[in-house]
Amino acid sequence: MLTWEEFEKVDLRAGTILEAREFPQARRPAYQLVLDFGPEIGIKKSSAQLTHHYTPATLVGRQVLAVVNFPPKQIGPFRSEVLVVGAPDAEGHTVLAALAATVPNGSRLH
Repeated sequence: MLTWEEFEKVDLRAGTILEAREFPQARRPAYQLVLDFGPEIGIKKSSAQLTHHYTPATLVGRQVLAVVNFPPKQIGPFRSEVLVVGAPDAEGHTVLAALAATVPNGSRLH
């Protein structure tokens, strides 16, 4: 079991996707995302395997949840700074986690 203190260490925040583009150098189909997490956290980048359900055009402007306190991960020539979260559908393709209403960028999930 996870303690409350351990859960609080995971920093999940709301952010809005500003840019989404193809990532042809990725081993598995993915997009490069640029996200706005508000003034406290700022602009961050992420690589996300979302190509089955989403196109770059459908991602831009969408508010998502991401873990913002993992160490950056180098994925080929791209440095991914946050982990956008979702759940797999029946075939294992990622569906983004979403909020029921828009919140300020940088809002922390609790």
